[in-house]
Amino acid sequence: MNTNVLQPYVAGMTWGWTGIRGEWAAEKAEHSLTQMKERLGVNWATVAFAALQAHPQSTVIPFEDEPTVTDEEVRWAIRRSKELGLKVCLKPVVNCADGTWRAHINFFDMDVPCEPKWSDWFASYTRFILHYARIAEETGCELFCIGCEMVQTDRREQEWRQLIAEVRKVYSGPITYNCDKYQETHVSWWDAVDIISSSGYYPIGDWENQLDRIEPVVKKHGKPFFFMEAGVPSREGSQHLPNDWGLQGAPSEEVQEQYYEAMFGACDKRDWVRGFMLWDWPAHLYERSAAAQNDDYCMYGKKAEAVVKRYYTQKQTQEAGQAL
Repeated sequence: MNTNVLQPYVAGMTWGWTGIRGEWAAEKAEHSLTQMKERLGVNWATVAFAALQAHPQSTVIPFEDEPTVTDEEVRWAIRRSKELGLKVCLKPVVNCADGTWRAHINFFDMDVPCEPKWSDWFASYTRFILHYARIAEETGCELFCIGCEMVQTDRREQEWRQLIAEVRKVYSGPITYNCDKYQETHVSWWDAVDIISSSGYYPIGDWENQLDRIEPVVKKHGKPFFFMEAGVPSREGSQHLPNDWGLQGAPSEEVQEQYYEAMFGACDKRDWVRGFMLWDWPAHLYERSAAAQNDDYCMYGKKAEAVVKRYYTQKQTQEAGQAL
């Protein structure tokens, strides 16, 4: 398996979500990036942002419009990350303005007159992705992510293969697709990308089972693998449903701390897991004094922060020693 593209180990964090225009390239965003580097010891950053289509059956992705960050803001985030010594994955994502999760973007399998069509949506999506692929090339991003958790689109194999072919015309680096949790075994076109990645929001007690399930997919395709997303809110009950950001529960740093210890412990036994882009670190951080009351995914100022830094430092030290 060629893991060179993920050398060294990906000790990463997702930064800037959802990419609201005006929040990047500013003092608070600068503070957030530097704190991420200093407090976690990361060596990678995923610069992540969203464009909004109106609803799941819309075929227009107006990425030039607000609230999506501007191209200048995207270039700023990439440049500042690199100045901090980080490798960068650029991750443009499409969301639905009506609040529907993007996994439900879907159309009839066969074209029907007067109905929205896959061909129209992929034409708009391709324009969207190619725009940022060009920026990734111009700015020297080490990785480009062509999509995130778009479950209903995954079956459209030929459209994805065509998109990847178009991206390769403008971007010379490695390409990945971030499939959703539990979907690793359902993507039929992993051979077309360079790296397999997924969202690892698995219950705290189920990591071994899920890694057993994912491993044959990775070995079959002979591709490097890492978790493009993984994490848990600091909230009671979230360790059992880490993907449910709306779960009701009291703030709990201990839940988040224990989850990270369990996730890292399970994945450390699998040498094919080449790292994480943890979820997530916003462009505007809450005050550190408010960390104990914050019940979201960010671990800034929380107990899990030390767990992440310790593990990331350990992995990077191990690989540096093996390289000697």
